[in-house]
Amino acid sequence: MKQRNALVIFMIILSCGTYYKGIGQNILKERKITILMIGKYATNPLFQAAHAGARLAAKEFGIQNNVEIVIDWKTPQINSAKEQLSTINRFVGTGVDGIAIACSEARLLTPALNKAVYQGIPVVCFISDAPKSKRFAYYGVDDVEFGRSIVKELADQLEEKGTIAVLAGPKDALNHEIRVQAILDELKNHPGISLSPKNIYHTQEIADQAIEVVQRAQKKDPSIKGWAFLGSWVLLKKNSLPWSPGEVKVVAAYAMPEELEYIKSGHVQVLIGVNCFQSGYKSVELLVNKILKNQEPESPMIYDPIVRISKENVGEWLIKWNKWLLKEAVNR
Repeated sequence: MKQRNALVIFMIILSCGTYYKGIGQNILKERKITILMIGKYATNPLFQAAHAGARLAAKEFGIQNNVEIVIDWKTPQINSAKEQLSTINRFVGTGVDGIAIACSEARLLTPALNKAVYQGIPVVCFISDAPKSKRFAYYGVDDVEFGRSIVKELADQLEEKGTIAVLAGPKDALNHEIRVQAILDELKNHPGISLSPKNIYHTQEIADQAIEVVQRAQKKDPSIKGWAFLGSWVLLKKNSLPWSPGEVKVVAAYAMPEELEYIKSGHVQVLIGVNCFQSGYKSVELLVNKILKNQEPESPMIYDPIVRISKENVGEWLIKWNKWLLKEAVNR
């Protein structure tokens, strides 16, 4: 009798364990992670690529961890740190589990990011950092290396002599501030290259505005023989450069698909390429590891390697872009 009772009790415990295990699996399966993702502005292909990378990461890491991962894309239509700030304040406390942001203005956004962290919401910055905030990681280029690389390439194209100009983003954009300073520092190694303070132009990161600035500046000062574009904006539209191929040397940032046509035509000599798709993908990976495993990277600064792109390898880079975007589309 005792053996029979023991057997019955064992079967009950076993069935209960199976029952609760099933409940646990269902709870895990039904769990949803919401990541608030904020780029600088929605119409820029750079941030569209980062968004595509984030969506792919959400799909892949959701399957791996048996959770639903939602990317809540709340990027301003035009570059606006104030709108980014308003978005953070509006969504913190509404069930957001993590934040990935490319900061338009680090100083303005830092208090809001810190508030989110204090409320238990981990923050990752991508492409444009807020280094004095409580964000646990930054994924993007090393802006010092980035700025120095652009000048080195431009000096080489000009055979170490000539007048250059720089097109940067808004003055209050920290990543552009760092890049401009890196350019000025690197120029000390190139005494034949001249850059006047009046030839450092700041603009909103909008194609039409950037194109107008460059065209007006070149007309005003035809002695400019080289341009350093710290963003991709001028090259996001066709026929935006008012000179013949090679007449003015250009080294530009990011290597978006639209920019590659300018390499092919000879209007741009070198692009300092960045895998913008990977910026979004890695941001989601970092946040998922932090949310589910409380895991942080060994270093908070994770730099995306830059790639030199010229006529010799422009085709390879275009193939990579097609693969990234196709992979995201298939897994959407």
